[in-house]
Amino acid sequence: KGSKHFEAVAQADTIVFDKTGTLTAATPEVACVLPLDGWDEDEVLRLSACLEEHFPHPVARAVVNAAARRGLRHRERHAAVEYIVAHGIASSLDGQRVVIGSEHFVVEDEGVSISARDQAAIDDAMEGLSPLYLAVDGVLRGVIGVQDPLKDGVAEAIADLRRAGIRRVVMLTGDNERTASRTARLAGVTEYRSEMLPSDKHDYVRQLKTEGARVIMVGDGVNDSPALRLADVGVAMGSGTAIAKEVADITMTSTNLNALVQLRRLSCELMARMDRSFARVLGFNSLLLAGGIAGVLQPQTSSLLHNASTIAFSSSNARSYRA
Repeated sequence: KGSKHFEAVAQADTIVFDKTGTLTAATPEVACVLPLDGWDEDEVLRLSACLEEHFPHPVARAVVNAAARRGLRHRERHAAVEYIVAHGIASSLDGQRVVIGSEHFVVEDEGVSISARDQAAIDDAMEGLSPLYLAVDGVLRGVIGVQDPLKDGVAEAIADLRRAGIRRVVMLTGDNERTASRTARLAGVTEYRSEMLPSDKHDYVRQLKTEGARVIMVGDGVNDSPALRLADVGVAMGSGTAIAKEVADITMTSTNLNALVQLRRLSCELMARMDRSFARVLGFNSLLLAGGIAGVLQPQTSSLLHNASTIAFSSSNARSYRA
């Protein structure tokens, strides 16, 4: 099974990356809190943290940590929370529906309207950030901008992957177009898709495979799991969720993408070595067989040479991997 995965990595021509926690740091931070409709920053952050603290997502941790740094205490007055995968969180507070999550979830699915004035303020404050929208009883109360900085060495690692024979590098994210565009530009990724749901990521990988691409999918979250399972090789980041690691074929212990570059190079070298070794064994054994048929080699001699060659080839193949 392991050699199968090495072979798939060596033969891959396309790599698909999730954004958050994969290309960007696994510990994002709150960079901006924009209160609306008469609320203040502390109110927005306190309620958001109260909801987000129930879920082990990097963005949720960023909100909770920001509230803690401000010393904001919150007692739970809300009802049970419902986590809508790739969208956000819904609950109720004093009989009012409370939601926090993506613009798609809050504005389109929940029907929360945004005035032109508020939209202009949001666009200005959230430039280059990943926004979380908080609404109470159908009214937008605030937007939290989460800074999702690129990991060190990402652009260099992607350039190295291209030099290692990867023809196509794609980034998939649930973030909006502006945030996705900024991250892709900094990472050196020329293809990306924004506002992707888990099913969209799965369908995109399936489309690539239908077109004949050999796909490595790299991710770390619950949202990435369907695509990780479908890809020719699913690679989970070491800091990823348990389900991502469970469905992936390979889990990297490092969060540095240079480990993926090393995996690609090692896989290519390993498969090339296996091909060379097979050719040598086949050629040498063919000579032994021809010698036996011609009567030049006795069976005992042929057997001895065969076993000796097996040891010699094995030793040669393992030499450069010794510590």
